[in-house]
Amino acid sequence: MRLEPLLTADETRRAEEAHQGSLDELMERAGTAVAELVLRELPGAVTVVCGRGLNGGDGRVCARVLREAGRDVHVVEGVGDLGSPDVVVDALLGIGLEDAPREDAARMIELINAVGRPVVAVDVPSGVNASTGEVPGAAVRATVTVTFGAAKLGLAVAPGRFHAGRVHIAPIGLRPREHEHALVPASALLEVPRKSASSTKYSAGSVLVVGGSRGLTGAPILASLAAFRADAGYVAVAAPESTLPVLETALLEVVKRPLPEDSSGRLLPRSADAVLEAAEKSDAVAVGPGLGRSDGTVELVRILLERLDLPIVLDADALWQLEPFARSAPTVLTPHSGELARLLATDAREVDAHRLESARRAASRYGATVLLKGADTIVASPREGVLVATYGTPALATAGTGDVLTGIVAAFLAKGLEPRLAAGAAAVAHGVAAELLDPQPGVVASDLLPALQRALAGHGLQRAPLA
Repeated sequence: MRLEPLLTADETRRAEEAHQGSLDELMERAGTAVAELVLRELPGAVTVVCGRGLNGGDGRVCARVLREAGRDVHVVEGVGDLGSPDVVVDALLGIGLEDAPREDAARMIELINAVGRPVVAVDVPSGVNASTGEVPGAAVRATVTVTFGAAKLGLAVAPGRFHAGRVHIAPIGLRPREHEHALVPASALLEVPRKSASSTKYSAGSVLVVGGSRGLTGAPILASLAAFRADAGYVAVAAPESTLPVLETALLEVVKRPLPEDSSGRLLPRSADAVLEAAEKSDAVAVGPGLGRSDGTVELVRILLERLDLPIVLDADALWQLEPFARSAPTVLTPHSGELARLLATDAREVDAHRLESARRAASRYGATVLLKGADTIVASPREGVLVATYGTPALATAGTGDVLTGIVAAFLAKGLEPRLAAGAAAVAHGVAAELLDPQPGVVASDLLPALQRALAGHGLQRAPLA
């Protein structure tokens, strides 16, 4: 599957060191690329804020090229008055930042943010950690970021992503030889295995959804339908016996397996035998949608992780009180930041501030692929670089969309994709489907299902991942 590189600061420096020409040559190309974007898109007077390092050098080249083109240009060296610009170019700090900006730099960042004009960031917005997306102090909020050679990891990962604006990648002759992390482009959906002339309903991918409790039947319904819309050939749902009348009404094509339940309509540990029997025809199992929370459901999840030798995706209530486990078959966890915080015994604010680190910690702790949901969906696997998916809209912030994502992940696992790619491609499919509905208000999770078909058919794949 073709992926697009995301560079850390160190990987960028190594690419610069490997460049056959001089740093001055790279600086000339970089500054010119920024100036060309300003000339092309942003009229009026320009203030260029330059720091002391290479980023500042790019800014000085940009200022010179703009002047040569006839623009009114004011250059601020480190600290100074911005004047009254129509455009600000931020060339203050660049990729070297690791800690919060110093007081004088922080003051300039606040002035840039307060000017109320478009801001063009050079390589990364000042104050954003290029390698993690973390924002340890003040940070520029750019309208557009011109980055060089390849996107930086911090431009794709929140909170840095929300400071970058639109990201324009300028080719300046850098050829990164290594990159641990990558963006999943929408074109990756074209590489997901599809049904062929020789396919049967089982060979196209068979999914079992385990979940549902009284009052929470919508979740397994959405997950099951999403698995079908993601091109699975066979889907079954195993749920409490008392929920079957609802499931029979809502799910025409899905096979239903009734399971033992407690007096509250939640599954019991002894349901495991029936689940294992149902899984004999499955290629992947989704556990958790609408499962409910009880000591019995926690024990059931533990038993299934121990005894199932198929790929499993765990979501929602299956993540509640989940303890580290050991299994050889692929496992994908799909938490949002609150659920991941519980898995790591921390709080959601800590996860949101350190999303990359949090996803990696969870992948290591549980020995599983972790899909951390968000506008920047992060997929982390033990001993592998992260994948980032940046498609989607605020419409996904509604009940049930996570269940749809779970069904897609399960379908892609059932089709034979390894867990990291299955999770990354599923996040992209989910996000592109949401974008196909934009800007409609009042989107609900079930609206994603027909849009998902369109996404997998190739619609909506033109947007660049960081546009």
